[in-house]
Amino acid sequence: MPSLELITNVKLDDPKAFVVEFSGFSAELLKKPLQYICVSYTYNENLAWNATFDPAFLLHITSLDNLNPETNIVYSEKIFEFVEAKLQIPGHRGYISFSDPGRENLGHAKTTFASILASLK
Repeated sequence: MPSLELITNVKLDDPKAFVVEFSGFSAELLKKPLQYICVSYTYNENLAWNATFDPAFLLHITSLDNLNPETNIVYSEKIFEFVEAKLQIPGHRGYISFSDPGRENLGHAKTTFASILASLK
């Protein structure tokens, strides 16, 4: 169920194409089905880093069961490489925050993932 919320001061010519590409990349990286990947791209011309408006980004990733200190290092490396290649944002001009709210704290389809996953057993 990963959601990825990207805020950047890089304006894209085709944000929908980027979101589709980032969705596929994220599904593969996080090893989650594409059907559960939710990606948001927000252009914010007022995003400043070090009091400049040079390209920068903030990314918040919410995911269940696969965020931990070891995997987050791998995810961070791969995502920074992707962002640098696709948005030309240097690795020192972004933050990624990782959050696992727990199955009981994430709703979907009129219930929570705790109930959904319990029913699959």
